[in-house]
Amino acid sequence: MKTVELYARVRHAVMIEGISERAAAERFGINARTVSKTLKFSVPPGYVRKKPPLRPKLDGFTGIIDAILTADRDSLKKQRHTSKRVFERLRDEHGFTGKLTIVKDYVADWRQRTREMFVPLSHPPGHAQADFGEAIGVIGGVERKIHFFAMDLPHSDAIFVVAYPAETTEAFCDGHVRAFSFFGGVPKSILYDNTKIAVARILGDGKRRRTRVFSELQSHYLFEDRFGRPGKGNDKGKVEGLVGYARRNFLVPIPVFESFEALNAHLMNCCRRRLSDCLRGQHGTIGERLERDLAAFQTPLPAPYDACEKVTTQVSSLALVRYRCNDYSTPTTYGYRKVLARGYVHEVVITCGAEIIARHPRSYEREDFVFNPLHYLALIEQKINALDQAAPLVGWQLPEEFATLRRLLEARMGKKGKREFVQVLRLMEVFRIDDVAAAVRDAIARGAVGFDAVKHLVLCRIERRPPRLDMTIYPYLPKATVATTSARSYMELLTEVTA
Repeated sequence: MKTVELYARVRHAVMIEGISERAAAERFGINARTVSKTLKFSVPPGYVRKKPPLRPKLDGFTGIIDAILTADRDSLKKQRHTSKRVFERLRDEHGFTGKLTIVKDYVADWRQRTREMFVPLSHPPGHAQADFGEAIGVIGGVERKIHFFAMDLPHSDAIFVVAYPAETTEAFCDGHVRAFSFFGGVPKSILYDNTKIAVARILGDGKRRRTRVFSELQSHYLFEDRFGRPGKGNDKGKVEGLVGYARRNFLVPIPVFESFEALNAHLMNCCRRRLSDCLRGQHGTIGERLERDLAAFQTPLPAPYDACEKVTTQVSSLALVRYRCNDYSTPTTYGYRKVLARGYVHEVVITCGAEIIARHPRSYEREDFVFNPLHYLALIEQKINALDQAAPLVGWQLPEEFATLRRLLEARMGKKGKREFVQVLRLMEVFRIDDVAAAVRDAIARGAVGFDAVKHLVLCRIERRPPRLDMTIYPYLPKATVATTSARSYMELLTEVTA
């Protein structure tokens, strides 16, 4: 291939010095046609193909390949034809005699020619995009998957990210509440993918039937919703890019935090720090452009939405309510009654009518039992034989003095002592466990072992008055005397036995 320098020398000799093309060919030792080419082009034009290359073995099968690859567009992405599979089908089904390489080159060229192109978009202020992403983190010493809600304001590039244990309805709603609070307003519209949390069904005309919870959220904040095409993440490219950006910049290295609250405090700081960034091609910082977004937001910001999932259910014979495959306890007095379970991100609240009857930390396990031992004490008092086998009491960590109190009560009263011990435990239905434990400790020290004495001491502690525990008022409470064991007394007992 001739160099640019040779082209320059030949062109100078003919066009400036005025020598003939034949003389130039002789001077530089090149063909006369090459001289003509140098006069036509200032640089080597390279090889210019005048017609497509002939592929005698493949040309008769290109229509079949095109049909296979076009049909793949309607198939699952993971079950589409590879170049090797296309070659095998051509060979086995259509008698193709060529090799894999020419099929592979044709498929690669076809896919490049048919790739989707996009139009650059402008983003007016006051609109948002939202989506969920996933990452790995260590929370409370346990490595687990983190689901984070991301909201992006395309006009200003302001972002908000918050993490949750799972991608659930309540997390979706709570993410909106936190995002609106962070930005200080509600966007005019929000663009989503077709998540089942928001879209119950896509109708034949392309319209969406919203879920009840999403309709409630939209009615509360009065924003418009927009949805991308099914399976087309590029319709909301801004927030799709934010998901990757947050994972790479906020969650690398793998985050290690004691709780989701600590992790979300870290993410909040990351979002705030980004407000001072100035992005390529933009005038002003993100925070400065955010002012234009806020000016177009809906005002004022309404009271926070109750971000939870509501499920109407019934209390079982075991005083349990099932929510998301897990069972949560209620007081036994509400057995068989209709209740409303409200699932929040970190809590499950159970109500009967207008009354809250139970609160539990949310479990994200499956087929888990979440008990509050206090819910079963009234029933155990009636069915005292179940005390030692009651599942709600298994693993209930009580101060050591409670075990001492039970031992003393059963030694004095037998089965009735068990029931009185449960009555002492039921004091925790009204009083704090620290106050009850202190009263039990005081009762044992005073030798007044019984429910009435413990209750009296708890009330004195709450009312901040000195106890006046007159043992003549409680004749059935014999004063316990604990003496040091004497070796002499032990020897006297042995003498009597041997005699």
